[in-house]
Amino acid sequence: MGGVPRFGCAALHATIYGQVPDSAIPAPESAPKRPVSFYGLSKYAGAEYVRLYQEQYGIEGVSLALGNVYGPRQDPAGEAGVVAIFAARLLSGRDCVVNGDGHSTRDYVFVSEVADAIVRSLRRGSGLINIGSGVETSVLDVYRAVATAVGTDREPVFGPPLPGEARRVCLDRRKAKGELGWTPRVALGQGVRSVVDWLRQERRPQCRPGSRL
Repeated sequence: MGGVPRFGCAALHATIYGQVPDSAIPAPESAPKRPVSFYGLSKYAGAEYVRLYQEQYGIEGVSLALGNVYGPRQDPAGEAGVVAIFAARLLSGRDCVVNGDGHSTRDYVFVSEVADAIVRSLRRGSGLINIGSGVETSVLDVYRAVATAVGTDREPVFGPPLPGEARRVCLDRRKAKGELGWTPRVALGQGVRSVVDWLRQERRPQCRPGSRL
């Protein structure tokens, strides 16, 4: 196909796995792909394109299933990016809305480490590869980490759960270590502080009240 030796997709998300049974957490790449949202379904389509190109044209293919990526420069006015959204609201003295009971978990991975994984995947790895911390973190734990970094004891406001949200998300990262030589090193607290510091410097704590976690 045009002399291209390798084809990759890094736009996938952990939501491709849907509601993973507790016994299968952290989710390996072999876990069934049953997205519970159209967002997750659209992301899974990317991995299937890579697989089909590999089968049809013999092109090496790799797809990266990313955890919840966060870091400085993430727009707090978007519908995603709970770390930036919480930080922006708390810095401006506003309440943060937690959708549901706050005990849903996600796998947070720092943006620079995702970039490192992408660069490594340009030459190494095959098939679907998880890129995540391998650590479950609840929405409430994220909120507490952000509040600590901001220096506030403001409590969150609870709203109704969003439809199509997986209850638990945590990625098995052993394949990433084996095939890419990739291991995450930025702890959540460190990463959250960098987001808060950047927002303070930019002085742009603006965002919409609702958000997708």
